[in-house]
Amino acid sequence: MSLGMELRLRQHLAITPQIQQALRLLQLSSLEFAQEVEQAVSTNPFLEDENEAPAMPTESRETTPLSTAEGDETAREPEEPIPVPAYDERRQTQSHGDENDWTEWTEAPVSLRENLRTQLLLSPMSERDRTLAHMIVDELTDAGYLETPLEELAEMILPEEHVDVRELGAALRYVQQLEPAGIGARSLQECLLLQLQALDSETVGRDIALAIVADHLELLAHREFPRLQQLLGCNETALHTARALIRTLDPRPGRTFAPDNTRYVVPDIIVRQVRGRWVATLNPAVQPNVRLNRAYAEIAAGRSSGDASFHRLLQEARWLLRNVEQRFSTIQRVANAIVAHQRVFFSYGEVAMKPLALKDIASELKLHESTVCRVTNGKYMATPRGLFEFKYFFSRQLATDDGGTCSAMAIRALLKELIAAEDPLHPLSDAQLARLLAEQGLRLARRTVTKYRTLMRVPSVELRRVAQRPVMPVGVVGNA
Repeated sequence: MSLGMELRLRQHLAITPQIQQALRLLQLSSLEFAQEVEQAVSTNPFLEDENEAPAMPTESRETTPLSTAEGDETAREPEEPIPVPAYDERRQTQSHGDENDWTEWTEAPVSLRENLRTQLLLSPMSERDRTLAHMIVDELTDAGYLETPLEELAEMILPEEHVDVRELGAALRYVQQLEPAGIGARSLQECLLLQLQALDSETVGRDIALAIVADHLELLAHREFPRLQQLLGCNETALHTARALIRTLDPRPGRTFAPDNTRYVVPDIIVRQVRGRWVATLNPAVQPNVRLNRAYAEIAAGRSSGDASFHRLLQEARWLLRNVEQRFSTIQRVANAIVAHQRVFFSYGEVAMKPLALKDIASELKLHESTVCRVTNGKYMATPRGLFEFKYFFSRQLATDDGGTCSAMAIRALLKELIAAEDPLHPLSDAQLARLLAEQGLRLARRTVTKYRTLMRVPSVELRRVAQRPVMPVGVVGNA
């Protein structure tokens, strides 16, 4: 084995920290970007918020300006001293303010398990049953279901407690009697049955609804109404009343206590029509009012070169401000290009959506395709037609019979119009929809129509078909 040295030349791409920060800021959403800038302002002394920046110090009142006349008594009038309360008085004021703190009066949201535990404490039962019921409550999901089998729960309990599945079943029945109705169910069918059983026995349609949920829920899901009438021995009006009652049930009874996880979206771009032209402008609400602290920057510039930490923080502050400006500039350019390509959409809707790809915008703006991809993800555009993500305007190109092109979004819009105008008694199948599109010059395979219909969450032709019902007087239907 011999040892030696050799010289090799190699090229590689080096991404500087400044470029890494620019790419990271570009791919953040508006809310994430605001949090990033706020954190930078709180950790870097060379950055300050313009809205919270302290005012410039004014001249002291002890020095009389030269322009003040000698007879101006208002300018010479001394300021009255501000009375400072004594220590005991301040302490009483602070304690009084603490007692009246408004946050102490804010009601905390009650979770599903807390609500059920409170009901169990007020329910008459033995302590052993109450303990087992609390154990079942802890195993409930946020929707209110019990997904853990009772046999598995029994194995979790110590053997010396001598708890079997029958005792857990009795405790489960206690839980299922609590509010809201349907809690503790182990399946959707059991959840609906519990809610129907909790209704008054005089409720119209309750008996037929119980029979449907208990034995014929599959037929109801496939809308086989004539078969249901035959098995239940009821007329169409009674079946319609039972179906309406089932639709009032809640398949997830625990969601009323679920925490509010609503995500709010702040648009980055606002699109308006100005003098007949669609114009995209940056939303002022997402632009941070951050600037460089000139006083600290001058102090850092006057220090010796040995203070490397000050110079590093100053350089990071300048990088951040430059990258923030570059972020909004890139978003504005991409938004302008999208609005220019899809201006017909803003006037006529989804049917007029044109095919567009990321590479088209990238080549037009002289940007890399990955940069355009970062801009389109998590950025939103507020338009008169609604709030859309940037990537919503990018649709696949499909050829037409006349040699033109059409976007996949426009085809889905046409499918939605055809399905909305169909006869409910005789809905259109996927093959019929494909033939209607072919008549308009859009040739799609049946499986492609099925894919688009599934993406639009439109049920199949069997589920869309409505059985023909005889026209009856309003009074007859209301008394059924």
